[in-house]
Amino acid sequence: MGSERHLIGETESLCPVCLDRLPAQRVAEGDDVYLEKHCQAHGDFRTILWRGPPAFEAWEGPPRPPSPPLRPSTQTSTGCPFDCGLCPDHRQRTCCVLLEVTSRCNLRCPFCFAGAGREGREPSLNELEQSYRRLLEHGGRYNVQLSGGEPTMRDDLPEVIALGRSLGHAFLQLNTNGLRLAREPGYAQRLQDAGLGCVFLQFDGVDDAVHQRLRGAALARLKAEAIERCAEAGLGVVLVPTLVPRVNTEQLGAIVAYALERSPTVRGVHFQPVSYFGRYPRAPIDADRLTLPEVMRGLEAQTGGMVKASHLRPPSAENAHCSFSGSFLRTPRGLTPTATGRASCCGPSAPTSPPRSTCCPGTEAEAARRVVAQRWSLSSHSASDEVAGVKVDSFDAFLAQGQQSSFSISGMAFQDVWNLDLERVRECFIHVVGPGARLIPFCAYNVTDVLGRALYRPGADGLRRVS
Repeated sequence: MGSERHLIGETESLCPVCLDRLPAQRVAEGDDVYLEKHCQAHGDFRTILWRGPPAFEAWEGPPRPPSPPLRPSTQTSTGCPFDCGLCPDHRQRTCCVLLEVTSRCNLRCPFCFAGAGREGREPSLNELEQSYRRLLEHGGRYNVQLSGGEPTMRDDLPEVIALGRSLGHAFLQLNTNGLRLAREPGYAQRLQDAGLGCVFLQFDGVDDAVHQRLRGAALARLKAEAIERCAEAGLGVVLVPTLVPRVNTEQLGAIVAYALERSPTVRGVHFQPVSYFGRYPRAPIDADRLTLPEVMRGLEAQTGGMVKASHLRPPSAENAHCSFSGSFLRTPRGLTPTATGRASCCGPSAPTSPPRSTCCPGTEAEAARRVVAQRWSLSSHSASDEVAGVKVDSFDAFLAQGQQSSFSISGMAFQDVWNLDLERVRECFIHVVGPGARLIPFCAYNVTDVLGRALYRPGADGLRRVS
């Protein structure tokens, strides 16, 4: 007997073939939720969004007033997602900004947001300075994540970091595969001396079998050495696994245990279920998908209940179905949850976070910057009396006191062209510096059609499939 089917929401999406905007519906079948859409030229598309408890609608919670950008850079003309810049119709201010400092990479990963290769273009220091300044003009000292490609391919990366700090960006993260950190003595210290606050380390599993499948190389030893070098330099590390069904989804608990063994240097784990950008030989089937509730339940099962699904919370500002997060303290027995409010940005929630419906518009993103900067830093770079443009208060003092024993677990479900929900895009506050220093929501920036053609990312060359 089939599950009862009913409509739970209307939205918009894109056609995977022509990228035209389409009406779309969220349809529930039992505990599962699907996105369904129809293109007159290319037919019907249906993709799983959410599998099982916690329930999709209960996770969402009450509505929150929109917080449009303080200084929109584009006008609303064609409509979402074609006017990004941000336009006045965007519903959330920026928390974290990805600034791509190179398109080159020293790996050729089967799964890569950027489709990066050995060759590519790098913006000059002068161009990066203009981007940093434009970010300030857009409305604040955002948390900036230096990304690519592989940022450490730039020999002047310490200068790039120092430049951002000198212009007033209080918290800079590095998105890296860690190879250069492991191989070059003193490199991590140079980055810390320049003002780096945190390393976002690509980390897909605890053995070389996983690294070979997802990154094409045996990297387990180098990942461990990169963490050791960061520990010596006083740099906090967040492990960032890309989760792919039938490859590493049975290692959730092992990754958490690995991280705890290397705390307090490792500040937490940020899980990212795989998204399908770029060229792909066929539309990904539902078996290729991993949804957020599956990750939450998997964490509970694989940690023996140390991390429970009930410890993990929806975000406070972005769309509820984009992420989850939990804040913990490390104890001799493992982890003890500390937060009861909704999570903030790509970091943990504050114990006193108000419900989404009562937050003052515009304050959630600013609070998220502050919490992330404190939780994910190991050094004193972000522990001044002002963090990411927000004055330190008693809660920040609490964070600072518990910093050595704090630990966060979070997950973020990025969207590709098959499961893209434009309501989520409009509520995104993780943005990429795009052409002309415009701010573009992460998923809109990376989305590509079935042939790898992008809306915004320049030179997207597609992905290779994991066999």
